[in-house]
Amino acid sequence: MKPFENLTGAEKEALYKSLREEFDRVCGKKLKLNMARGKPGKEQLDLVSGILTALTKPEDCECDGIDARNYGNLSGLPAAKRLFAEILDCKPEQCFMGGSSSLQLMYDLVAKAWTHGLLHSPQPWCREPKVKWLCPAPGYDRHFAVSKSFGMEMIPVPMTPQGPDMDLVEELVKDPTVKGIWCVPKFSNPQGFVYSEQTIARLAGLKPAAPDFTLIWDNAYCVHEVYGEYLPFPDILSLCAEAGNPDMVYEFASTSKITFPGAGISVMAASEANQSYLQSLLTFQIISYNKVNQLRHVRFLKDKAHTLEIMKQHAEVLRPKFDCVLDTLEREIAPLGLASWEKPKGGYFVSVNTLPGLAKRTLELCAQAGVTMTAAGATYPYGKDPADSNIRIAPSYPGLEELAQAIEIFCLCLKLAALEK
Repeated sequence: MKPFENLTGAEKEALYKSLREEFDRVCGKKLKLNMARGKPGKEQLDLVSGILTALTKPEDCECDGIDARNYGNLSGLPAAKRLFAEILDCKPEQCFMGGSSSLQLMYDLVAKAWTHGLLHSPQPWCREPKVKWLCPAPGYDRHFAVSKSFGMEMIPVPMTPQGPDMDLVEELVKDPTVKGIWCVPKFSNPQGFVYSEQTIARLAGLKPAAPDFTLIWDNAYCVHEVYGEYLPFPDILSLCAEAGNPDMVYEFASTSKITFPGAGISVMAASEANQSYLQSLLTFQIISYNKVNQLRHVRFLKDKAHTLEIMKQHAEVLRPKFDCVLDTLEREIAPLGLASWEKPKGGYFVSVNTLPGLAKRTLELCAQAGVTMTAAGATYPYGKDPADSNIRIAPSYPGLEELAQAIEIFCLCLKLAALEK
């Protein structure tokens, strides 16, 4: 098929009629296919279901002289902190163990800043006349939702294959009302970019005007390779300390896509000074998160090496799904020149950039055909994609047969949207 720009008017009309007939047939099937969120599929959940029997007897609940069933140990089981310190290449004393959601820990950090201020805050953020936040975009919609819920002014920062535009970041942090930045440094959501060593060094060495500037380092995909071997990653806590910013960074991770998203554990890694301050506030909020679940994960995951072996099994499930999406885009869309996309080595998404003005209409058509996807604009602050072009595809949840149907329908809808425009 020729690129659309090379078609005559009559050829376009004939093609549109043919595609529209195909679209109407698909709509008549009343399908319900979902590529909206990066959830593990059933096959992935089944392969880690051995965690359900990791603890079977009362004596299994003892670890390091601690009974995981009881009160106490606000920051989490020492064994769980050792496990995540090994995975993140930081120190156990820098780790605070949470519940199933790292997003909850991130939200709680911002909430503490709002009500009490952080370690170096002149005052609680709620007393600041304005709070601004840097949002690399395209980015993670739930990060932007947190900022929006507190009434922050979100400032988009363009993403590059090396990470956020650091020239712009370094200029923006000269403003004392800029209080932080969201970062997904490895296999970024949605593009799958890996921040370069130079970008990471520049982030660690920032000299922001705000004394409580906060680098939220959401390392959600730290062990989530889909193609190739595990990629070691720098310890951002050490780099910030070496650059004179030991208290600037808060790193987050979880087992949401390692074991069960609905019953995992999470971690916040930060300087010991930050941990001491935040735990002095948390002691009024919670006695501890679920230590039985922490111990279940310690017994099942064992150590970093075993965790990486489990992640290879996840990759075996995910790789055919990513191949399906990328191969279909290459076959159906590449020759037409309607979009470009990233080919990530890991993470959970494929990021597609259509020609300007096609994303919303494409997804409207997808919805009519029974394919649910992340809303157009969701990967930008305030849901406003200036080019109306970015679409996030999440291949992980559907079975391979359903996914193949869904991505074919997506390509059909993109073609229709382009011809309409």
